Amino acid sequence: MVEICFHGRGGQGAVVAGQMLAVAAFREGKHSQSLSIPGPERRGAPVVSFVRIDDAPVRLKCRIYKPDHVIVLDAPLLQYINITGNLNDGGWIVVNSNKKPEEMEFPAKFKVATVDANSIALKHRLGTAQAPIVNTAILGAFAKVTGIVGLEAVSEAVRQEAPAKKEENVAATRDAYGLVRGAQGEE
Repeated sequence: MVEICFHGRGGQGAVVAGQMLAVAAFREGKHSQSLSIPGPERRGAPVVSFVRIDDAPVRLKCRIYKPDHVIVLDAPLLQYINITGNLNDGGWIVVNSNKKPEEMEFPAKFKVATVDANSIALKHRLGTAQAPIVNTAILGAFAKVTGIVGLEAVSEAVRQEAPAKKEENVAATRDAYGLVRGAQGEE
């Protein structure tokens, strides 16, 4: 089983991104589950959501305490949340940031990828300059670096699950897939 945690802020689409990732995995014939922690779900408040993907049915229905991979939709959260404390060695950390992966301050036992999801979201008019909606862009980056789900499955899940601007969201997913830094085999 692969377990993934999303860290974001209310309004960025962390919960919806988890749902889209689970749908993408399902489209590829895998079993999947998306969960979020109920709490102060208001714009700007920290939000955590979880996804489990497996070849067998997923029966566990609780938060993820030791994720295989972490997706961070809002880099400033890294100042307040220790995302590496329970992250499995060798796991991917995918961060919405305009920094290069080597500029991020993570232990060498983790693989780091970055994508400027804010710029991609703004290019496709997803959200506003003050509050870009970055969830679909970050999914494209995650698909590229991990290979857990393919770009076509993610694109179709985005098209199916996006509440608005479906084609713009698919375009953001595809852009991030091509622009992510830190992908395997990348120099």
